[in-house]
Amino acid sequence: MVVEDTQKSSITDDQIAANPNNENEDLEEGEILDDEDSSATSRPPSSSGAGALARNPHPLENSWTFWFDNPSAKSKQAAWGSSIRPIYTFATVEEFWSIYNNIHHPSKLAVGADFHCFKHKIEPKWEDPICANGGKWTMTFPRGKSDTSWLYTLLAMIGEQFDHGDEICGAVVNVRNRQEKIALWTKNAANEAAQVSIGKQWKEFLDYNDTIGFIFHEDAKKHDRAAKNKYVI
Repeated sequence: MVVEDTQKSSITDDQIAANPNNENEDLEEGEILDDEDSSATSRPPSSSGAGALARNPHPLENSWTFWFDNPSAKSKQAAWGSSIRPIYTFATVEEFWSIYNNIHHPSKLAVGADFHCFKHKIEPKWEDPICANGGKWTMTFPRGKSDTSWLYTLLAMIGEQFDHGDEICGAVVNVRNRQEKIALWTKNAANEAAQVSIGKQWKEFLDYNDTIGFIFHEDAKKHDRAAKNKYVI
């Protein structure tokens, strides 16, 4: 299943730009959407032409859920991941664009925010059974410069562009003071061939030229920031 306009060469400026009728201008910095209904099964916000598109939806191979970790809800005393909450689940191309065009992109999120997109029923936590034996590739960007790469990463994932797409759990963008990071989480860290293939394809999709490293979640849990890359490309 290929999402329309997933290839980088075919993505237009109009598609990357937010919907001109979006409703996010009134959001506070760091907010995603209104909190009136924040469950993972909430219906996506309406957008121009949504009624016509809904008549002929284009289903994705997998359903995906957006998760948000609000920096204002984090506490040093709280357990890691306790403030992460699901926002919306989408299962069609139209639902994805309806949601994407009505949420803040990384450059507009508050410092400390983490925004995730994972396959439905996989939580963006090391403890999740599907993620437990996995790891992640990470790319780094200057503050405010990851918006397009985040979009391309999402399109590659939901459009099943990776040869080892079954290995993909999801992706997260971390917004920090001086930089933004995008990490691609996978299931089986020990499967070197699959992880290297994913890393190489990801760099190609984003035209990313810097070196990226892959860290096992198990090592990250043991050594935190001192964890070393197992694979580098």
